[in-house]
Amino acid sequence: MLAFNLKVPFVSVPTAASHDGVASPFVSLKGDRPHSMVATAPLGVFVDIDIIKGAPRRLLSSGCGDLIANVIAVSDWELGRDRTGEYYGRYSASLAMLSAGIVLENAAKFAKSGIDARVVVEALISAGVASCIAGSSRPCSGAEHLFSHALDKIAPEVGLHGEKCGIGAIMMAKLHGRDWKKISQALRDVGAPTTAEQIGLDRDTLASALVMAQDMRPERYTILKEKKMTKTKAISLAESTLVL
Repeated sequence: MLAFNLKVPFVSVPTAASHDGVASPFVSLKGDRPHSMVATAPLGVFVDIDIIKGAPRRLLSSGCGDLIANVIAVSDWELGRDRTGEYYGRYSASLAMLSAGIVLENAAKFAKSGIDARVVVEALISAGVASCIAGSSRPCSGAEHLFSHALDKIAPEVGLHGEKCGIGAIMMAKLHGRDWKKISQALRDVGAPTTAEQIGLDRDTLASALVMAQDMRPERYTILKEKKMTKTKAISLAESTLVL
């Protein structure tokens, strides 16, 4: 955001692979601001893989969660296209799904031999590029991100971004009729949390976040536009996906 405001170029030098913002043109700022503000993409991304490997494992697992969540983001984007006629970029959507697929396909391997940091970093950069191509965060941000943003607002101390998006993806997959168990298993394989308890989230706060999630970005069409949440429905959803 500083580079954008000063109209100067910048490069990205991430020291942790915990989310896909490392190559994204969008920024998220704390406070009463929109959650995704358009700035500018970096001229380049320089990553020292040894530094990424040396970071706490939880950060790399969080990055995997953010990538897996692309499955829901693209499903919501397709829903928006079909229901409202909004622009849908097939290429950027495919790139985002490829980034998610890399983690889903390798999760069992990662569970046995450890997460391949280079693979995850490349996928995170690709996800950022997908947003650049789309001109919006649509390929990488759907209802699962709205759930995370709601938690940022009402329980900012709970969980890392990718952890919350991963847990949100489990529940949104159930609403979409997708294989939520596959997503949950992949998250477990990479060491990411799959339950509210694992990130210190109580049932009432979880329910409140699900209820208010769509209101975080009312203009963005997601599955939550069609599956209206109440606290009772939210608790039922979380219990049915073993999040609670």
